[in-house]
Amino acid sequence: MSDIQDAPRTYKGILKQLGPGLIISANIVGSGELIVTTKLGADVGFILLWFIIVGCIIKVFVQMELGRYAISRGKTTLQAMNSVPGPRFIVSWLVWLWMMMFAAIFFQLSGMVGGVAQVLVLAGSNFSHTVLAILITGSCAALLWVGRYKFIQWFSTIMVASFTIFTIFAVFSLYWTDFGITGGQISQGLSFSLPDDFLIAFAAFGVIGVGASELIYYPYWCLEKGYAKSVGPDDGSEAWVTRAKGWLRVMRYDALLSLVIYTGATVAFYLLGAAVLHGQGIEVSNDNLMANLSNLYSTSFGEVGLWVFIVGAIVVLYSTIFISTASNSRLAADVVGLLGIVKLDTPEKKAKAIRIACVVLPALFCIFYLSVGKPVTLVTIGAVAQALMLPFLSFAALYFLYKQTHEQLRPSAAWIFFLWVSGVLMTSVGLYQVIGELQKILS
Repeated sequence: MSDIQDAPRTYKGILKQLGPGLIISANIVGSGELIVTTKLGADVGFILLWFIIVGCIIKVFVQMELGRYAISRGKTTLQAMNSVPGPRFIVSWLVWLWMMMFAAIFFQLSGMVGGVAQVLVLAGSNFSHTVLAILITGSCAALLWVGRYKFIQWFSTIMVASFTIFTIFAVFSLYWTDFGITGGQISQGLSFSLPDDFLIAFAAFGVIGVGASELIYYPYWCLEKGYAKSVGPDDGSEAWVTRAKGWLRVMRYDALLSLVIYTGATVAFYLLGAAVLHGQGIEVSNDNLMANLSNLYSTSFGEVGLWVFIVGAIVVLYSTIFISTASNSRLAADVVGLLGIVKLDTPEKKAKAIRIACVVLPALFCIFYLSVGKPVTLVTIGAVAQALMLPFLSFAALYFLYKQTHEQLRPSAAWIFFLWVSGVLMTSVGLYQVIGELQKILS
């Protein structure tokens, strides 16, 4: 039976096909929001609220462009990046750049392992951080090895959504405390001002909303959902164009729904950090990370809020480790195939490579955390690496649009304009960081 089929036309039918964006949203509302975004609010107050909102919105244009290429061409993100012109050594220069970011993501996910360990200690666990790290990464590897993915996916999505709703409620509950958010503070946050030290803001830009890693993951989940199979190969017919447009419409709804979810979550975490932590002068550092973050909820809800934070933080961070491992395992299998290290010429061989990666990667996360032991530092390293990758992903998205997208599938002029705006802003932030680092070296 052919996989080719028309896209649903009704909203009910479209909703049944959504999924990749929800997976990404469950992944996004993790270390970026709970650690980096909250730390940004704690460090600078309300001044960068505008930056958080813009950072969430502008990257969705690149996300959809990468999704458009995957659905219409049936290729993974790394296969697409490997087609970008420029210097090559076995694979494209862009794939090599991604591999450097991929290595840095190990730091970020290792930091999340440390975050979960700290929350478990806060909950009263008597196990050492070494034992907890082994249990966290070992359980993740075991669940992925036996294929319990769908259960964890939906369980994580429901729990992350519940925690996000509770976080938004916690923001409004501040009005009954000494840290209620005022109109003047919101106005300050939307005044387009910048703090003196922009490094933590740059790190936050790398992970808020759709980070570089999520931009790369997203097309993989669109492919696994079956969007590209339903479209089929381009046979030059009008029927193919119609199918492609239909499934691209489903993808747009999916991406926009995830945009609403992660923007609401990001803003809520930032406002809590600015109001509660910055308002009390509480610093978020490696040693006191989870204990101080718990103030976000205990300030609004007392001891009940503390336990909601403990449960929510465990679910959010663990689900992020889990989904990121599932995503990165697919990328790892893809890249070893592109490099010719292993010949993955059948679906069975690729599935086996993914399962092996699902065990190897958590083991590496555990080793990284036990070697460094500084969760905030680890997460920030990964966040900065992601931010540095964003300009190159913007370039790739524009290249795919102009050089490899079927003319009848190109978006409107207004959409292309915002894609360019997105690319320019991402590149500007990247250059700002590079210049800043060079000045530190030369001074």
